[in-house]
Amino acid sequence: MAWDQTRLLAVATLSTALVLGSLWYNDVVTVEIKWPVRGKKGISKMKTGFVAPKGIEQLIGNTPMVRINSLSDATGCEIYGKMEVQNPGGSAKDRVALAIIENAEAQNLITPHSGDMIFEGTSGSTGISLAMLCRAKGYIAHIVVPDDTSQEKVDLLENLGAVVHKVRPAGIADPKQYVNYAKAAAMEINNNPENKHRALFADQFENEANWKTHYDHTGPEIYSQISEVLPKGKTLDAFITGAGTGGTISGVSKYLKERLPHVKVVISDPPGSGFYNKVKYGVMFDLKEKEGTRRRHQVDTVVEGIGLNRITRNFSAGSDYIDDAIRVKDEESVKMAKYLVDNDGLFVGSSSAVNCVATYKYAKQLGPGHTIVTILCDSGSRHLSKFWKLAKESASIKDLSQL
Repeated sequence: MAWDQTRLLAVATLSTALVLGSLWYNDVVTVEIKWPVRGKKGISKMKTGFVAPKGIEQLIGNTPMVRINSLSDATGCEIYGKMEVQNPGGSAKDRVALAIIENAEAQNLITPHSGDMIFEGTSGSTGISLAMLCRAKGYIAHIVVPDDTSQEKVDLLENLGAVVHKVRPAGIADPKQYVNYAKAAAMEINNNPENKHRALFADQFENEANWKTHYDHTGPEIYSQISEVLPKGKTLDAFITGAGTGGTISGVSKYLKERLPHVKVVISDPPGSGFYNKVKYGVMFDLKEKEGTRRRHQVDTVVEGIGLNRITRNFSAGSDYIDDAIRVKDEESVKMAKYLVDNDGLFVGSSSAVNCVATYKYAKQLGPGHTIVTILCDSGSRHLSKFWKLAKESASIKDLSQL
């Protein structure tokens, strides 16, 4: 093999080892690998040091951060996206699903490879993460989704072996609302003395393992990564993300504010959600909640994954750390999604597009020279039949002033 080819192979192998070796989960298996090093008489020395994750769950977290060049150049700020899309299940919800399962196992509520079941009500991404981990750990996933969830998410759930229950979108007071349906189904199994298997209601909205995993892992990762990226004397100025369960914004903002009290935390919010008014005016209400004005039962938007009209336990855990809110229109998020593909090659999902619109707007408010981090939650591949169908039909914009 030519020396240049050998050196290229060695660099690629070393890069993989460094990425996997930085995992923060325990119980990894050390596997010896060797790559050639050029000595005086050619290739003779050998080095070792590859660390292999023990199971797919050890690939979760420690996601990279990328400078979003188009947004940075347009604003004069340094804008970075935390690439949660690079989790093995394709979204930030891998962290939450793993934390919920491991917490339940520690309390002996469920046992791996025993036939126990996990129920959750979700618009898609959390269900996909749970389905993946249930397969790996020997559980049966039962995922309850609104019947207008994008078909590609439903297909993915079913291909991952989940039992999918579709229900009509409804308010939280309705016993047949998708979260309530999942909770009731789990309770029915647990209350049946003849049933040999147990059922866990994951309860991502109220289960505090959600925000705590972002405090324990996502927050520290962002803090460490941005500290390494920025030159001496520079610091993080703002963190911007949306909220569905509220776990990400609560956990990350709490961690960052404890170390960087000056950091501004901003919530990005789609149409129909009440978080914007809650942060701005202290009232969890949106005009689309008015009787007879809302087309969709939960949140009147094409955006999936963020936006809600009630305060969850996870949101409450960090609400005091949120400084501001930015409302993002559907047409703005659609235009942003196309702009990121055209200018950065980033194919993002709807909630990531909302985050990027809010980040651009806030950067313009701050002015040049500031540093902002946002979350790139998931890929556009999960939004082809709804959000990206609209984006495909929408005209591209040449610059962000056209948002």
